[in-house]
Amino acid sequence: MDVTLFDSHCHLTDERFHDDVDAVLDRAVEAGVHRLVTVASDVADAAAARELAEAHEGVWSTAGVHPHVADTATEDAFARVRELAAGERVVALGETGLDYYYENAPRAAQRKAFERHLVLARELDLPVVVHARDADDDAAATVRDAADVRGVLHCFSSGETLLAAGLEAGWYVSFSGLVTFASYDGAAFVRAVPPDRLLVETDSPYLAPVPRRGKRNEPAYVRRVVETVAGMREEPVEGVAGTTRANANRLYRLEP
Repeated sequence: MDVTLFDSHCHLTDERFHDDVDAVLDRAVEAGVHRLVTVASDVADAAAARELAEAHEGVWSTAGVHPHVADTATEDAFARVRELAAGERVVALGETGLDYYYENAPRAAQRKAFERHLVLARELDLPVVVHARDADDDAAATVRDAADVRGVLHCFSSGETLLAAGLEAGWYVSFSGLVTFASYDGAAFVRAVPPDRLLVETDSPYLAPVPRRGKRNEPAYVRRVVETVAGMREEPVEGVAGTTRANANRLYRLEP
């Protein structure tokens, strides 16, 4: 099926792509994925992501500090994030957010870093890419206070509280290969997102969709996410592909 796809969130600077990133991008194009955003996890990663985006057509990047390493979000780190965000190929801040499942950084540090990303987003007029896991109440409260910021709840796996807060704030909601897992129980949430707020992603190299679960994920596989989301929503695959592509362009302010 000839459709054009947009992988709204992946991590092409991950070490698992170091040896073959060009081949991965070639396979993405062959699969119809002509645009993608490679998302940063820390300051050094943001620099690498920006460099990768500047070297490849159809690739954009972000700058930010992941909640797993929120305790590294110092004044100097945010100064560097601000500097990197000035790049023409940098289209968002993050990923930021809250992760109380792994809690690799203290919750207070995560909340502070999340708020600082939002402050910078207002200043630079950039959207934020938000990760939330087992932190629905705190994340929802923060999102409700950020209705003046453009944002996306990426790889959505939370509950009704956070979904409602995100939609009320006018944010986008992105679904990943999780939707293909037999254990996935969020189809009602996939259906609940309005068409103009729906995104798809791979979050590669993580969360490879069935039948590749457990292997390295890559942007070419976002097609499987689109197909599954389309089935859950009882919509044509071509329609979901077009809608999510248009939404990603709008979120990241890219020309169609």
